[in-house]
Amino acid sequence: MRGGTRKASLMVLSIRALIAVFAAAWLLPTFAQAPASDGRKDSDAAMREMSRSIQNLVKRVSPAVVEVLVTGYGSPSDEDEKASTTVGRERALGSGVIVDPDGYIITNFHVVKGADRVRVALTPVIGNEPQAEGLLRAKTRILPARVIGTSKLIDLAVLKVVATGLPTLPIGQYRQVQKGEIVLAFGSPEGLENSVAFGLVSSVLRQQSPDDPMVYIQTDAAINPGNSGGPLVDVDGNVVGIDTFIYSKSGGNEGLGFAIPGGIARFAYEEIRKYGRVRRRTIGADLQSLTADLAGGLGLSTDSGVIVSDVAPGGPAEREGLKMGDVILSLDGLPVRNVPLFTLALYVLNSGGSARLEVLRGTQKFEADVAVVEPQADPQRLSELAEPAKGLISKLGIIGVTVTPEVAELLGGAENAIGSGGSVAGIERAGRGFRACGRRRDSHLQSHPNHDCRRSTHGIQQAQARRTGGDARRASRKIHVRDF
Repeated sequence: MRGGTRKASLMVLSIRALIAVFAAAWLLPTFAQAPASDGRKDSDAAMREMSRSIQNLVKRVSPAVVEVLVTGYGSPSDEDEKASTTVGRERALGSGVIVDPDGYIITNFHVVKGADRVRVALTPVIGNEPQAEGLLRAKTRILPARVIGTSKLIDLAVLKVVATGLPTLPIGQYRQVQKGEIVLAFGSPEGLENSVAFGLVSSVLRQQSPDDPMVYIQTDAAINPGNSGGPLVDVDGNVVGIDTFIYSKSGGNEGLGFAIPGGIARFAYEEIRKYGRVRRRTIGADLQSLTADLAGGLGLSTDSGVIVSDVAPGGPAEREGLKMGDVILSLDGLPVRNVPLFTLALYVLNSGGSARLEVLRGTQKFEADVAVVEPQADPQRLSELAEPAKGLISKLGIIGVTVTPEVAELLGGAENAIGSGGSVAGIERAGRGFRACGRRRDSHLQSHPNHDCRRSTHGIQQAQARRTGGDARRASRKIHVRDF
């Protein structure tokens, strides 16, 4: 009996042990999975919170983003030296951002280049109803816009629509932009109005070439044709950049988008609002980025800075004693390693009438306060002043601007020295006669002394209109052309 009892007891214990093993095998995965389940819940909650944050940001930003519709004249390619001097009729669209509730809008210069008609499509504001239903019911408001001013160098333009109380976006600080920062690109890619794309800041400073004075923010947020002029926005709703161009082999987005930094956009906007243009700034010297090879060849003790390659006679640099071969190390205390940094500091960081330069000459360093002035002779600005709708002289195949005191200064002389008439700012794509004669932009047009004086482009247009049956060659016999 005892033996049987022991055996029975051992059997009971064995069964209990087996049950315990199975229970452990069943329960342990449950206990092990509990923390993972809690982690997934936390992760899902974080994702939902992030999604809601982005949705709220998009709702706040979208009403200040516009579509820019352009009809006018444009060149086939800015990369082609010959093509850039010819124009033809075309339509284009881009994007923009409202920065003032009274209707001031920032976009790219290349979006409105050659425009004779600009319209802006405002984004309808959707209430608390489902977005799809709201968009189906919404009516897009399209307003005529006026080009207040442009900067070809920066590729920026300011538009004005007659409206008040419009939603706006603030322009952020360029210095606060960080690599890896989350950004959203807004615009109308391929005409798909008010789209949004998510991405990161890939780099806070990129150049198209080492000596290009412009710098850009690089992003992998999807930017396509039609996004130009739209805002690149941070998570606080600040405009950190203006979408401008992409690098692409296919013509579409490949994750290499570039935007004008917000600080440069703000500078250009304020200049255009105040002066109608971005005033160019110079110290009266030609500069070149210093490289290790150049420094070695010249026997210099540094390879960081900009070297003075020429000085304008009687200009600010010459008056302060700067000479060819001098190396500028800093501007207003900011080290300038190359020409782009010098230009950025001169335009954006320095707003006064002079700049304090740290200069290296041989082994000696010295400081100089050099006046900052606007260059007087600047024929390249003629193309920015031209209005194709007003200045087209179709029989000559050119676009002209009336010679005013401002235009005369850009051509390097006083108005009374150049005389009255018009100046060639562009050549019409369909009008080959003027280009076939070997003439160029910035050529000056005057009427023949034996005929009524044409004191403006409008006068020359009227004179050509009165000539019936005449072609461009016959009409051009009555026009004096002077090249500068």
